[in-house]
Amino acid sequence: MTEVRPDKSGDFESVDFSTHVVLQSNDPTPVYYSMLREASMMSGLIKDILEDQDKDDKDEEKVIPIPNVNARTLKYVIQYMEHYYMSPPPPLEKRLSGKLSDEDYTLISKWDKEFLYTDLVKGGDEKQHGLLIDVIMAANFLNMKELLDLTIAALASIFKGKTVEQMRETFGIHNQVSPEEEAKFREEFKWIEE
Repeated sequence: MTEVRPDKSGDFESVDFSTHVVLQSNDPTPVYYSMLREASMMSGLIKDILEDQDKDDKDEEKVIPIPNVNARTLKYVIQYMEHYYMSPPPPLEKRLSGKLSDEDYTLISKWDKEFLYTDLVKGGDEKQHGLLIDVIMAANFLNMKELLDLTIAALASIFKGKTVEQMRETFGIHNQVSPEEEAKFREEFKWIEE
């Protein structure tokens, strides 16, 4: 992945469009990333766009605006695609045992763990999960099942073992329910905590 800038005429002279595409972020001043065309095909949305464009003109510059994703988030999505495009990750188990962030947890690769818990969950601090949420939204928009599964598993891992109060604190949610209403809900849905 390389950040690129259009020249004065709006062209990307430095990009070989036979092997690369350019993705445009939705920032007020767009940021453009050049990436391998083959890697970009991990996104169902981008794959569909490229296939439609190829029907029209194979030699056309492939600049694809990504309207729902800012540059900060797009950079991580591209990093994931470029890491896995030649050898996709194995599917995650449906039921997770343990927390993904645990040192001895081997369900995900070392690369995945660093990807998730260095930046997406900043420094492993579960309260700093904003980028993780942004990548979940981007993976969903871009139709990237593997990335969506991984990031949702990380989010579920943050939830795992927490009380309602701890989850409220982690996610900055203020309780808008009276103690009486909460007691009623807990009684009605006590089977959830069993």
